[in-house]
Amino acid sequence: MKALLSISLFAMSSQVLADGAGFEHFVVYGKQAHLIGDSLSASEGVIGYGDIQQRPMLRAGEVLEFIPGMVVTQHSGSGKANQYFLRGFNLDHGTDFSTTLDGMPVNMRTHGHGQGYTDLNFIIPEFIERIDYQKGPYQGTQGDFSTAGSANFSLMSIIQNPMGKIELGKNGYVRGVVGNNVATEDGNFAFGAEWQQYDGPWTDVNEDVGKTNLFARYQQVVAGGMLNVTFLGYDNSWNSADQIPERAVTSGLIDPLGSLDTTVGGESNRYSLSANWQNQDWFVSAYAITSDLDLYSNFTYFLDDPINGDQFEQVDDRNIYGGNITMVFSLDTDDSHLHQKVGLDVQYDDIAEVGLYKTKARERLSTVRTDSVDEWSASLFYTVDAYLGEDWIANAAIRHDYLSVDVDSDL
Repeated sequence: MKALLSISLFAMSSQVLADGAGFEHFVVYGKQAHLIGDSLSASEGVIGYGDIQQRPMLRAGEVLEFIPGMVVTQHSGSGKANQYFLRGFNLDHGTDFSTTLDGMPVNMRTHGHGQGYTDLNFIIPEFIERIDYQKGPYQGTQGDFSTAGSANFSLMSIIQNPMGKIELGKNGYVRGVVGNNVATEDGNFAFGAEWQQYDGPWTDVNEDVGKTNLFARYQQVVAGGMLNVTFLGYDNSWNSADQIPERAVTSGLIDPLGSLDTTVGGESNRYSLSANWQNQDWFVSAYAITSDLDLYSNFTYFLDDPINGDQFEQVDDRNIYGGNITMVFSLDTDDSHLHQKVGLDVQYDDIAEVGLYKTKARERLSTVRTDSVDEWSASLFYTVDAYLGEDWIANAAIRHDYLSVDVDSDL
C-alpha cells in the first residue's frame, strides 16, 4: 500500500464582466450513464476525464479498473504489462481483451512474454480524455483479442490549462507530470511529460524504477475534418521481487518481503507516431510503432539447473505499421432509420526477434529459442443499427479477419 502526497499546479482562469464583477469558475464532471439508444448492450459505457482525474493510481494500467468488473494487478515488477481479470475471465496480460489508443493497437500478437501483451505504462493518465469500453464479443468493429471485451483510449488534443504535478509517496516514490499548449496560426500543439521513480517495499531488492513518458500532439482542421498527429515515447527500467516459496519464509531463510534472486527485472521502451483524420462521415488513421522488451524472470530458482539456477530472459523486438479507414452513413425510410458503418483494418508486425534465453544474473548462458516473424492482417467489417419505429432497435454485424504469418526459427 502506498501513502501518496500529490501537489498540483494549474493555471486558473476567471472572467470579468463588463460591470467589473469577477466570478470564479467551477467545473462539475458528470458520468454518461444513460446510453439507451446509443449502446448495443448494458455492458457498454464511457469513462470521462473527470472520473480519471479524481482517483490516485500507483500504476497507469489501473485506469482500466473504472470498467465495472475489471481487476488490474501486477507481478514481476512495475515495468511490465499488468495482469487483467474481467467477469470471471483471467485475461493474462491482455490475451482476451482488445485495447486501442486513438486507432493504434496496444495488444501485441506473437509476443515474447504473452499473446496479446498489453502494456499501458506508455499512457500518461492526466492526458486521457475518455475511455469507451464494451464487455462481451458484441461489436463487429472489434476483432482479435476481443473475446471478453475491448477498450479504446482517446487522448486530449487540447490541455485545458497549463499544469504541473508532483506526487510523493512511501518507499522512494516520486512522480512528476507537466503539460501545456502552444497555439499556432492554424491549430494547436499540446505536449506533456511524465517522470517516475520508485524503490519499492522489498528488503532485498531496490526496484529502482526509472520511467519516462513523452506526449506531443498537433491538431488542425484539414479538408473539413479534424487532423491529429501524435508522438508518444516511453522508456523504463526496473528490478523486481519475483514470487517466493512459502517454505523459504517459514524457515526464516528470507522475510515476507525478501527475494531469492535479486537480479530479475527488465527494460522496456515504446515509441509511436500516428495520425488520424475525422469528419462526420469518415475516420482515417495510420500509425508506426517500435517496441522493445527484455524481461528477466526466475520462477523455480534451482529446480532445473542446480548450478546456474533457472533464471531466463524473454526478448521482444518489433516494429508495427498499420491503419484503419471507416465510413459511417445512414439510410432513412418511412418508419425506420439505418445507421451503418463499414471499415477496413490493416496491420503489419515486423518482429526482428522474439526469443527465450537461459541466463544467470542477466548474463546469457544458452538459447532456448529465437525467431523472427513477419505477420500481417487485413480485417473488413460492416455493422448496421436499425431503428424500427420508436420502440425497437435491431443490430447486425459481419466481420472477416485474414492473418498471414511467416516464421524463421533456429529450431
